Amino acid sequence: MGGRITANLRKLDGYSISYVEVSDSGRKRLQENGISTVDTARAVSQADAVILAIPDNKIGEVTNEIAPALRPGSIVVGLDPAAAYAGVLAPREDITYFIAHPCHPPLFSDIAAASPATDWFGGNGILPQSVVCALFQGPEKHYSIGEKLAAAMFAPILRLHRVTVEQMAILEPAVVESTMLTCITVLREAMERAVELGVPEEAAKDFCLGHIRTLIAIVFGFAGFPVSDGAKRAATANHPRIFRENWKDVISIPSVKESVQDICAAAEVA
Repeated sequence: MGGRITANLRKLDGYSISYVEVSDSGRKRLQENGISTVDTARAVSQADAVILAIPDNKIGEVTNEIAPALRPGSIVVGLDPAAAYAGVLAPREDITYFIAHPCHPPLFSDIAAASPATDWFGGNGILPQSVVCALFQGPEKHYSIGEKLAAAMFAPILRLHRVTVEQMAILEPAVVESTMLTCITVLREAMERAVELGVPEEAAKDFCLGHIRTLIAIVFGFAGFPVSDGAKRAATANHPRIFRENWKDVISIPSVKESVQDICAAAEVA
């Protein structure tokens, strides 16, 4: 993420950027791109905004390390809601904490959905992405500054959404990671099961990936037509066989709080 942000921001005239990198391999990559790094304390003490492109389980440690050197009124930008929602950010009342997380380029766009020429059985393209933003702590005037920086970091932009940190944490980890990643993993396992039963692997992959795209277009309302009656009956009959009745408890505030605490406390795996 830090590399992608660097690639976007370094092209802009409106920002003077200092680069901090603690690993030798990271510094080498930056040097190969003509970028020199500076000492953390020096960079932080001079910055109007500090972007934390670091793992969630390091944010508490790093913000406590840099907090004493931050200028009053400076903006600390996090790229994930976990640390803020878990309450591990360093306490300091005279700085701002702003959180921005990319939605990533959408599988489908509103333009494509509105076009009668859209082929839901093929086609591709490079799309801009939306970003969700939250002002966790700080004056309201800093929201527009943070949002402008987020737009520059994650350009090109489709939409900018203002949410709360809690709402962002509901989206990730609860919806995207805890639920959707789990379901997508099951989709892969279902395809592998077909291969185990004798379906050629390439045929299974082509068939499944094509149908995933079409089914998502239908279920999310992009395609403008329903699934077949047979598909609807199969899904209705097998939903209780695949999912527990209380599966939506994963997307609840107690579960979200438990998940972000776990994420921020997790040991880093080499």
